[in-house]
Amino acid sequence: MAPGGGVADADTLVARVAAHIGSKAFIVHRLDRETSGLVIFARTADAHRDLSRQFEERQVTKRYLAVVAGHVVGRSGELTQALREFGSGRVAVDPMGRDALTRWQLRERLGEADLLELQPVTGRRHQIRVHCYAMGHPVLGDTRYGDQRPVGGAPRLMLHARQLTLADGLQLAAEPPPDFVSVLEDRRTG
Repeated sequence: MAPGGGVADADTLVARVAAHIGSKAFIVHRLDRETSGLVIFARTADAHRDLSRQFEERQVTKRYLAVVAGHVVGRSGELTQALREFGSGRVAVDPMGRDALTRWQLRERLGEADLLELQPVTGRRHQIRVHCYAMGHPVLGDTRYGDQRPVGGAPRLMLHARQLTLADGLQLAAEPPPDFVSVLEDRRTG
């Protein structure tokens, strides 16, 4: 253990970023371990404060890609169920939970699945995964939210943080990695 209780020299993303830039890196935007895509770090405390404020004040637009089981009804919609965290680390729809809003748009029909673009307006833990499960279309590969696990037998969670647009209009994007694209292609031809 390092001073302060942390693991010394842990192989974490923030440790890798800090080593790459040669100074401390401040985490601004996180993803679930199983989710691929864009993550934001700040190099200074001031930048961290400003970027974190933008996320807290919902000034950042987040766009994700997800492949979900089955076919959604319609071409777009909003999921507004309140979400509540439980001590087990799970999250569920609960009217007594915190407000949550996820907008979605159908991008492509894929055999027995759909490719959706999702925009979580609020930033709740597991928000996209729980909202998709609650609407009856869990994210393929999910090992936590779905009746069959992993959902659809996919070898990875089919959720990718594709794009972030900051308050000043700066747009950051990350293309899906090869393992995401491979599963997507399999669903297109299957």
